[in-house]
Amino acid sequence: MTHPGEQFYPEGVHWDDPIAQGTLPDLLSQAARDYGARTAIEFRDRPISYAELEALAEVAAAAYLRAGYGKAASIALFLGNTPDHPINFFGALKAGGRVAHLSPLDGEIALSHKLTDSGSRVLVTSNLAALLPTALKFLEKGLIDRLIVCEDDHWGAVGTKQAPIPKHPAVVTFKQFVDGAAPPQEWPTVSPDDVALLQYTGGTTGLPKGAMLTHGNLTAAVSIYDIWGRPARQKREGIDRVICVLPLFHIYALTVVLLSSLRRGNLISLHQRFDAEAVMRDIEIKRATYFPGVPTMWIAIAALPDLDRRDFSSLVSAGSGGAPLPVEVARVFERKVGIKLKSGWGMTETCSPGTGHPPVGPEKPGSIGLMLPGIELDVVALDDPKKVLPPGEVGEIRIKGPNVTKGYWNKPKETAESFVGDRFLTGDIGYMDADGYFYLVDRKKDMIISGGFNVYPQMIEQAIYTYPGVQEVIVIGIPDAYRGEAAKAFIKLREGAKPFTLEELREHLTGKLGKHELPAAVEFVAELPRTPVGKLSRHELRKRQPSSHQTEPKQQLATGGRP
Repeated sequence: MTHPGEQFYPEGVHWDDPIAQGTLPDLLSQAARDYGARTAIEFRDRPISYAELEALAEVAAAAYLRAGYGKAASIALFLGNTPDHPINFFGALKAGGRVAHLSPLDGEIALSHKLTDSGSRVLVTSNLAALLPTALKFLEKGLIDRLIVCEDDHWGAVGTKQAPIPKHPAVVTFKQFVDGAAPPQEWPTVSPDDVALLQYTGGTTGLPKGAMLTHGNLTAAVSIYDIWGRPARQKREGIDRVICVLPLFHIYALTVVLLSSLRRGNLISLHQRFDAEAVMRDIEIKRATYFPGVPTMWIAIAALPDLDRRDFSSLVSAGSGGAPLPVEVARVFERKVGIKLKSGWGMTETCSPGTGHPPVGPEKPGSIGLMLPGIELDVVALDDPKKVLPPGEVGEIRIKGPNVTKGYWNKPKETAESFVGDRFLTGDIGYMDADGYFYLVDRKKDMIISGGFNVYPQMIEQAIYTYPGVQEVIVIGIPDAYRGEAAKAFIKLREGAKPFTLEELREHLTGKLGKHELPAAVEFVAELPRTPVGKLSRHELRKRQPSSHQTEPKQQLATGGRP
């Protein structure tokens, strides 16, 4: 045994078990061959079989090729949780293109940047009122040449708010786009080394960066989870029913739910949005076996007045990720429901996997778990990222593995700064104990994690600067009982400018920012702290806050461990 923590691995799992790498179109094709008529996705009580899902993706792929969006084309997806996402995701990849995920939660500033940076001249969205008007703005701005609009009613009318699709030469419905598209004699060659996905992440030092995730990275991530959970799956029979309320544009849901479920032949119960009672219906009536959520979801379920009388017996596994889970919430579930909720750690740049907790092992409160098979983690000195530290010493966590990004899109400088040789510097500060369990104690990046989503203070600051009278602003994270963290703006006004209310500020920022980015608090100050060279100092401001405003250490993306 050469890797710390391997002694606690599930029985039969070894750190050096071979990690499979391939392409995502092949993953779907193999699943269609293996599982055929079995239900892959259930949406609004409508089943879509594995064979049907692949056929729909191939029609989309043929249409993309016909339209000229083939090899190396960048196709932006601006979609929520409907079957339109996997159909277009796999369709774009089958055509040889790469996908750029756009979050429906983002504001125009971030979305415009991601569209421009990714080079996507075609955008796929929905006619939902929450999406289409924003997508049309990008067309008006000249950021895209083609807008493909999926019609929500195609999957059964449920009274969703929809926007009219305008008659415009650059706008086409998805139905019109794929009409008559025939598969080519030969599909484009796709390699594991090809970039499959530009998944945007970032910090406060600049605009979000597109992590280049290859087909090999993403299939390796699926393989790592597959190996880790193999013994637990072998002990039980039947098909898992996986609840998917996590957004598919987020790496957590994409890897842990969509790709991993398709690889294993599971049924994905797809929800358009989180609703505690809808989730409980899946668990109690439909007998779901696995529910991966973020802390806000578990908090909402924990708040059910009849929690201790609800039937959770079908759940084999439950995971919490995206942000740290409040200890008290985990205690409530263990006490009232008998479910142990443990969080692992991972990042967008690792396609999700990093660490996880074994089913049996020592209790380590506050730990993020052991490094997963095929992944190497170590801790290096903060002043020398080449100097590896012994157990117990605090430093920056580095990671190496087949699931780790090859770098940032069009960002050679940032890519170079993020690697020491073949090891990626995570920006998270922590340590490893003598048993190989890792702990986070701080993070170098200043991002705020609100409800499981990364919120970038600089993006909020940019938007606040558009408010009349604002001279300087610093945004930091403050504790939030529901979302974990929320943004607070500290503002220095121009001379003669009058203070304004939080409600006035939020109204001004609505549209410019996503709802999850809107500040939850504002404070006016005479001066803001600066660094010795005169730059505004977020670090110094955070140090000056009362202890109640000190945020708990957060990981960039915590991924719930699944057996």
